[in-house]
Amino acid sequence: MNYDFNWAGIIPALPYLAQGMKTTLLLAAVALALGFTMGCLLAVVRIYGPKPLAKLAAGYVNFFRAMPLILMIFWMFLLMPFVLRKLTGDPYLTVGPMYSAIIALVLAESAYFCEIVRAGIGSVRSGQMAAGKAIGMSTLQCVRWVVLPQALRNMSPSLVNQAVGLLKDTSLVYVISLNDFFGAAGQIGLRNGQLVEFYLFAAAVYLAICSTGVALANYLRKKNQQAY
Repeated sequence: MNYDFNWAGIIPALPYLAQGMKTTLLLAAVALALGFTMGCLLAVVRIYGPKPLAKLAAGYVNFFRAMPLILMIFWMFLLMPFVLRKLTGDPYLTVGPMYSAIIALVLAESAYFCEIVRAGIGSVRSGQMAAGKAIGMSTLQCVRWVVLPQALRNMSPSLVNQAVGLLKDTSLVYVISLNDFFGAAGQIGLRNGQLVEFYLFAAAVYLAICSTGVALANYLRKKNQQAY
């Protein structure tokens, strides 16, 4: 079967694709910032918190790591408005695809970031915590000023890899009709009858961005190995 590729429609569509890329980058940036923050808190609770809280945090992490992300996005988009309407009594309350996607991504990514941060904290020698306490620091102060800075350096390659994975995961928001880069490419390709060309172009863009992230992760890994 022969297929005649026609790339002429891509250049005129670049402004629309750029708008989709802005949505993709916004989702990735917000989910990265909030997910990493929540992941740090969960990791600290799992390691240093009281046993009941540590178990709750572990249950949270295990639950969200086990759930497919696409299912989480559907839940946030379809079920969360229903729950909020019941709680508030407002029958017209909506959440919208953008907030649904952000909430789903943050909840899921925080579980993965928790495990990365937990492994990073575990890579710091226990004597560092003891040294901090010896000079009068509390446990939280030791974690904040002594352990986490060292752990951040150790886990930086894994953080970059997770960020790359997060950028790819944002493409799943097309299922709730959010106009991200992947969704925009699909819409224009379907409209112009050039679906193959636009999906190939989207794949090339994702490949270029993610390859840059992987190269950065490899550089940080080599740098950390040299430091030791």
